[in-house]
Amino acid sequence: MDFKGFDHPGRQAAGAARSVKVMIAGGFGTGKTTMVRSVSDIKPLTTEETLTQASADDDHLIGVADKTETTVSLDFGKIGINEELVLYLFGTPGQERFWFLWNGLFKGALGAVVLVDTRRLASSFRAIEEMERQNVPFVIALNVFPDSQQHPIEEIRDALDISPHTPIVACDARDRASSRDVLIALIRHLKERSAVALESR
Repeated sequence: MDFKGFDHPGRQAAGAARSVKVMIAGGFGTGKTTMVRSVSDIKPLTTEETLTQASADDDHLIGVADKTETTVSLDFGKIGINEELVLYLFGTPGQERFWFLWNGLFKGALGAVVLVDTRRLASSFRAIEEMERQNVPFVIALNVFPDSQQHPIEEIRDALDISPHTPIVACDARDRASSRDVLIALIRHLKERSAVALESR
C-alpha cells in the first residue's frame, strides 16, 4: 500500500518510517487487549488485573461470563504496516469506572478502531460517543465470537447510529492477519478523509 502524502503529526525525516498513534477502543470484554496482543510486533504492555468478587457490582459479566481479567489502565503495542508506516497501538480500558483515563489516552491519536461485540452492541455505545465528541476518525470492527449471530451491516450501522461514511469490517481479534486488516482499513479511511479535506480547500 502506498502511504506517500499521508498527512499525520508523526511525520519524520525523508526516508524514515512515519509513526502514528492509533486507539483500540470499545466496551468491556469486546477484545481490545486480545487485538493488541495478536497484532503487535513487540511484546505488548498490558495492565490486566484479575476480576474479583469485590468488583462484581461494577464489572457486569453478562455475555462475558468466562472473562477473568480486565484492563485497568491501557494496553500498548506496536506494528509496522510496511517500511513507511509504524502504528503505536493504545488499548483503552472498557469499564465505566476507568473512563476518566480516556481523555489523556486520546491526545495525539490520528484515528481509532472501535471493537464491537454484536451480542452486546450497547457495550460499545460509549466508545463511539467518545470518538464523535473528540472528533477522532474511526472504523467499527465487529469481533466475531463463536456464538455471534450474523447481521446485515446496515442493520448494525442503524443500531449503532453511525455515519454511512464510517467503515464497518468483521474480524477475529485473536488472529494477527485479521487484526492487521482492520488497521489497514483504518489507514485507508484516514487517507480518504484526508483527500476529501484537501479537495474541499
